[in-house]
Amino acid sequence: MDRRELADFLRGRRERITPADAGLPAGPRRRSPGLRREEVAQLAFISTEYYTRLEQARAPHPSREVLAQIARALRLSDAERDHLHHLAGTPPGPAPGPSREVRQSIVDWLHRLPQAAAIVLSATYEVIAWNALAAALMEDFSALPRRDRNLVRRAFLEPRRGGARLYGVSDVEEFARTAAQHLRAAAARYPGDPELTALISELLAGSEEFAELWAAHEVSARPTLCKTFDHPLVGPVSVDCDVLDITDRDQRVVIYTAAPGSPSEEALRLLSVVGTQRMDVPG
Repeated sequence: MDRRELADFLRGRRERITPADAGLPAGPRRRSPGLRREEVAQLAFISTEYYTRLEQARAPHPSREVLAQIARALRLSDAERDHLHHLAGTPPGPAPGPSREVRQSIVDWLHRLPQAAAIVLSATYEVIAWNALAAALMEDFSALPRRDRNLVRRAFLEPRRGGARLYGVSDVEEFARTAAQHLRAAAARYPGDPELTALISELLAGSEEFAELWAAHEVSARPTLCKTFDHPLVGPVSVDCDVLDITDRDQRVVIYTAAPGSPSEEALRLLSVVGTQRMDVPG
């Protein structure tokens, strides 16, 4: 265990996180950037005294569980998490849960697709990145709390809007079946992740359809090549659906494009101009 390097690493990672990043109030003026030590300890469910000793290179060897909790609190990337374990003299185990960190190059690429709607999904079907056209076609994800950005939760548990389920997509039953299969595979990859466990429990308790699909124990799914969105402003929008895997993050990029010269292409072009405005509501 390299106590001095570990202390410097923890301090550097703590100072780069703002209270807003961690969902904490800013509070009174801070003497130094980033989180306070007691705030990291609170987020990691460990004592402030112990965390302080870690940053002072005076603490005993932290357990794998404590390291995992600190990694979550400091919002470490997978590479940073592994580095933390190596500094502590504890080889990293499997990733504790699905990654929600999207590479900046992927985010930039999404915004360079003006004629395509694109989103990034985590292994639990949470929308963790999107471009402007995806927000216009589906909804403004930036206006939603994090839990409502999960497409599986929305598909199985959300009340139907005007009789339509999940943006009125034409393949919602196939999506539901595929999502249940992917979640079962994810549960095997991340058996200790509390968020994934809680999501599955919530779905089992709240949806008979999900419970039946879950009981089938299927883990393979056929890709959906096309679907139609029933958009409230421009009507049906038929799109090709392509999925690209980001294997090192266990994430998927979903890209929706319309056939050139089709009415759906015109609808997407209109949506790219309108954005997330509500044209059906009087000003």
